[in-house]
Amino acid sequence: MSRREVLEVDVLVVGGGPAGLAAALHLSRLLDGRGRGDVTVALLEKGREIGAHAISGAVMDPRGIAELMPDWRARGAPIEAPVTADRVYFLTRRRRFGLPFVPPPLRNDGHVVVSLNRLVRWLGGIVEDAGVDVFAGFAGAALLIEDGRVAGVRTDDKGVDRGGRKKANYAPGIDVRARLTVLAEGARGSLTRQLVERLGLDAGRNPQVYSIGVKEVWETAGERVTPGRVIHTMGYPLTRREFGGGFVYTMSGGRVSVGLVVGLDYHDARLDPHELFQDFKRHPLVADLLAGGTLRAYGAKAIPEGGYWAMPRYFADGALIVGDAAGFLNPMRLKGVHLGLKSGMLAAETAAEAIEADDCTGRVLRRFEERVETSWIRPELWRARNFHQGFRGGLWAGLAHAALQTATGGRGVRNRYPSRPGHERMRPIRGKPRRAAALPDGKLTFDKLTDVYHSGTAHEEDQPVHLVVTEPDICHERCTEEYGNPCQYFCPAAVYAMRPDAGGRPRLEIAASNCVHCKTCDIMDPYQVIRWDCPEGGGGPGYDLL
Repeated sequence: MSRREVLEVDVLVVGGGPAGLAAALHLSRLLDGRGRGDVTVALLEKGREIGAHAISGAVMDPRGIAELMPDWRARGAPIEAPVTADRVYFLTRRRRFGLPFVPPPLRNDGHVVVSLNRLVRWLGGIVEDAGVDVFAGFAGAALLIEDGRVAGVRTDDKGVDRGGRKKANYAPGIDVRARLTVLAEGARGSLTRQLVERLGLDAGRNPQVYSIGVKEVWETAGERVTPGRVIHTMGYPLTRREFGGGFVYTMSGGRVSVGLVVGLDYHDARLDPHELFQDFKRHPLVADLLAGGTLRAYGAKAIPEGGYWAMPRYFADGALIVGDAAGFLNPMRLKGVHLGLKSGMLAAETAAEAIEADDCTGRVLRRFEERVETSWIRPELWRARNFHQGFRGGLWAGLAHAALQTATGGRGVRNRYPSRPGHERMRPIRGKPRRAAALPDGKLTFDKLTDVYHSGTAHEEDQPVHLVVTEPDICHERCTEEYGNPCQYFCPAAVYAMRPDAGGRPRLEIAASNCVHCKTCDIMDPYQVIRWDCPEGGGGPGYDLL
């Protein structure tokens, strides 16, 4: 019988994105500076390597990385280009109208265009050199909670087949026990969800609301692409009822990052973000830029956009929550990398104090919240505290609210706008036919499976399905009639499909190996019966350039 190993560490960071890496690096330096080289810091990353699951737009405000590493440029941080121009357009189906000025939240003077996964991979090497024990390919399967206190994380069992049986290569997960656990899993993290639900950390807060970002990176004729151009769009292909917009960021070497952000609080049950993204690329503004180019990479991720009022309490006995996992993102600027880095640093300073005091209770860890509230994070998030909520009445009402909020320091018509979970805004189809979608041409536009191929996604096929439908009977009759099975549409990776069984009745099929870990299904299912759990560590996207 295989025995479960136990690994004892002082501080465990879960997640190798910007926030987790910043927490681990800053903590390691603080401990070394205090002569505490005996304190062990470990980091778990579910991707096969650091950076494999990292994806963002991304135009980075360098404030965070400059505080973490003042010599970041001299040390060779992989920057695509400094921002050289900002443009904002309103799009109709065939035309574009440039705004006479760039709204202040979208001004990027002094910012840089980056490939987040390349930046994270570079930072990961520095973290390892600092003495942090980095374990890539290990997913956190469950929190270890004892008497209301987080005591560490159990990693995933490996070598289990689809039916739950142990294979010849079976190896049980490890119990990584820690005095302090820092959750840096990104948006809708599964361990964070366990902690928030179990301890009621979201009591009195607005529900978190999300968007999905779908993007590709293209290689184009270099002479047509000036690095550092930043374009944001509103309007087409979204209607006035949906929140979101497009972006085009030009990179080095003739590469172009192009994507669409869609709020996961839309009404249309058969809205397909990936399909809308293909429509966005058909617009002359984008199509002309990509003409003759080659698709190189694809990915998708959830973006926590609820703002300040939707952040859970991000400390508990034995645990801190940082980065996107806690909602450290400015929805007005659509930026979170700098906030993730800073939140990781503030968590590290709190962790160092707690370890020195040998007290990792919430009484001491509350200092993390106090540090956030007295840092530059607080005023940035405070000015955007009602941004997404202001768009619940549609585009025009949202723009009016955004203008008023900008003028009133984020207040708008009231200090705290109410909010609802995005899935509750989805409306039944009421028998209405779905509009026909334009077919992909395989040159500029692609189907979901082709894009998944370009995401580098790979999972062990014979493993338990990590997308758990807790009440499958709802899918086959009730959801078909009421919502037309929206999982077929909102998933950007063709994971869900309704297929006829032997009797001709539609049954749900789940191609879990296609999953790009965006968590949209966990967020947007109207009945909340889909639960995203971590698959076997090392599986998932293999992002590059994104």
